[in-house]
Amino acid sequence: MKKWIETTGRSEEDAIAAALFQLGLERDDVSVEVIERAKSGFLGFGGNPAKVRVSYEVEGEEDTPVSAAPVQEDQPEAAPEAVQPAVQEEPAAAADDQLQPGDEVLIAHEEEQEGRDEKAEKIRVFLTGLMEHLHVDAVPEITPSENGYKVILQGHGLGAIIGRRGETLDAIQQLTNYSVNRGQSKRVRIHIDAEGYRAKREESLQRLAEKVAGKVVKYRKNMTLEPMNAYERHVIHAALQDYPHVTTYSTGVEPNRRTVVAYSPDQK
Repeated sequence: MKKWIETTGRSEEDAIAAALFQLGLERDDVSVEVIERAKSGFLGFGGNPAKVRVSYEVEGEEDTPVSAAPVQEDQPEAAPEAVQPAVQEEPAAAADDQLQPGDEVLIAHEEEQEGRDEKAEKIRVFLTGLMEHLHVDAVPEITPSENGYKVILQGHGLGAIIGRRGETLDAIQQLTNYSVNRGQSKRVRIHIDAEGYRAKREESLQRLAEKVAGKVVKYRKNMTLEPMNAYERHVIHAALQDYPHVTTYSTGVEPNRRTVVAYSPDQK
């Protein structure tokens, strides 16, 4: 059955991030409805925060809302968790575990900073060995990001490690995440790219999302996209977040999980 949670934030993205943090879910696992858009006041006074309703499926329970603690406007954003293959949605966390006003998010973020050099070295050692095993002349360039690491494989003729529609690159990324995060209490997200493939793919997916959304609104019919990995589905969700009269959600199980672009006349 469908359950939902309503949260507020300085922007729609802040409100969505707060809901995902409380539920322990990924953006790909939920459907978002913007109830109130953020409004800025005159000279900083009289503004209104954004309010969203985040819905998700829970088997064997009646449709019901989940209580949520409001997010203060001066509260730092919660860092999203690592992208996980969606297999089974988990129920909302207990009230004691929900995001509360204060410093919990900042403290967690500071704890994640510890040991980053060690993990960067693990990434370097693993990828260097993997490239040698694959007989590919590529060197990992590692940069810390807000919630993990960005890795660019630098070299020549890297098409072999990208593969058809990035499947080989995805496999390398999954192996690296597993190797580095194995046995660790705190996971980090490791994003790997080569020859700018992911940036080009992201642009292509954004164009596809807008094209499909236009058809959904025109014909008032839902459209289901081809199977995509979690990252690509996230790109579709983000691209259509503010598209009027359209909402998105995912269906199916990996590796055939698909994104549905649905007609939603109440979505402004």
